[in-house]
Amino acid sequence: MRCPFCNHIDDKVIDSRQSKDGDVIRRRRECLKCEGRFTSYERIEDILPHVVKKDNRREAFDRKKILNGLEKACEKRPISVEAREELVKKIEKTLQSINDKEVSSSFIGEEIMNSLKEIDEIAYVRFASVYRQFKDINEFIQEIKDIAYNKD
Repeated sequence: MRCPFCNHIDDKVIDSRQSKDGDVIRRRRECLKCEGRFTSYERIEDILPHVVKKDNRREAFDRKKILNGLEKACEKRPISVEAREELVKKIEKTLQSINDKEVSSSFIGEEIMNSLKEIDEIAYVRFASVYRQFKDINEFIQEIKDIAYNKD
């Protein structure tokens, strides 16, 4: 691990801790040259399927894209960063369980919307409005009516 202070490559691990979920290891390190201390995080690299976009392009799954979309949908809503992280973890686990090499972006979008609907209806509508690309206000209103109707 390269020291962020002096770029020296030798360090020693002072402390290691596992996250509550056990999926991330936090390591406290000390540079052997400048004695600067820094933290690194290790995560097991999951093998996730490639995403087939609507125009048939294929790209690697990117959790950051989902988190960015969720951040916009959840802006000014009472949804914690932890809740958004859990939603992404749930999506990743679903994709791993499918055990396919490719999955459509529409499948991922629907999974996100189903999860968001349970967490916060406003965030759901925001995400759906971008994801489904409503053509006009009537489609948007119909989606809101569907939520209200299914709620009762």
